Amino acid sequence: MSDFRKSCVIGWPVNHSRSPLIHRFWLDKYNLSGDYTRESVNAENFPGFVRKLSEFGYCGANVTLPYKEKALALCDSTTELATRLGAVNTLWFEGPCLRGDNTDVGGFLANLDEQAPGWDRKGGPAVVLGAGGAARAVLAGLAARKIACVTLLNRSTERALELVDEASSWGFERLAAEALDPCGRSLEKVDLLINSTSLGMAGQPKLELDLSFLPDTALVSDIVYTPLETELLKAARRRGLPTSSGLGMLLHQAAPGFEHWFGVKPEVTPQLRALIEADVRRGET
Repeated sequence: MSDFRKSCVIGWPVNHSRSPLIHRFWLDKYNLSGDYTRESVNAENFPGFVRKLSEFGYCGANVTLPYKEKALALCDSTTELATRLGAVNTLWFEGPCLRGDNTDVGGFLANLDEQAPGWDRKGGPAVVLGAGGAARAVLAGLAARKIACVTLLNRSTERALELVDEASSWGFERLAAEALDPCGRSLEKVDLLINSTSLGMAGQPKLELDLSFLPDTALVSDIVYTPLETELLKAARRRGLPTSSGLGMLLHQAAPGFEHWFGVKPEVTPQLRALIEADVRRGET
């Protein structure tokens, strides 16, 4: 009987995904027999594809945009975190049952722990830019680390207020929503600023935000990793502020799935980071 196992990332489109590079690096590093591929599946065919995942030879999968919410309903069971967030990005089988988890939260926290050790000791306050699915995962991470006071800044306060209402039971002492003001006056007395939007990503509109009001010790984090250093992080670095880039979140969120599928807990090493950084830079030229 062959030990060969295969997983994939499912999305629409999915050609941009760097997940195959990550997982194939680990397969080689740990000398495992397997592969990780991309599956571009349209919305009409997505439910059927997931239901037949094992028939297609897959032991599990990652799910990327725009299917994280839809994947939740297709699982036989999900983790408490995935249920709370309403989104699944990692699928695996336990016997015949399809399980689902959301590893974005763990990836976000592991990245901050790696790049800014002790970041959570102050306990906030924090500001999160955005009110979408990524902001929901960031909020769950901040709640897990007992960050007491968080403000969501979003262009649409209505959407931000909806997320505040949803996350009000997650253990925050204060969770508020405000309109995103490019002048940055909401950043006074903030210990942590996190961009969870796509603003500043390659091909997306620029993030307009003045960091002048941020305290000199504030940590600035951006979940965007294309480019590797966003304009937000460059502005923070010019002020001498500590920063955390988004690439590590991509790498760390991949590890739990690999362990489920291939039975080895992988490490996020400098060699892996260098490989993905080089690939991102090639895409920038």
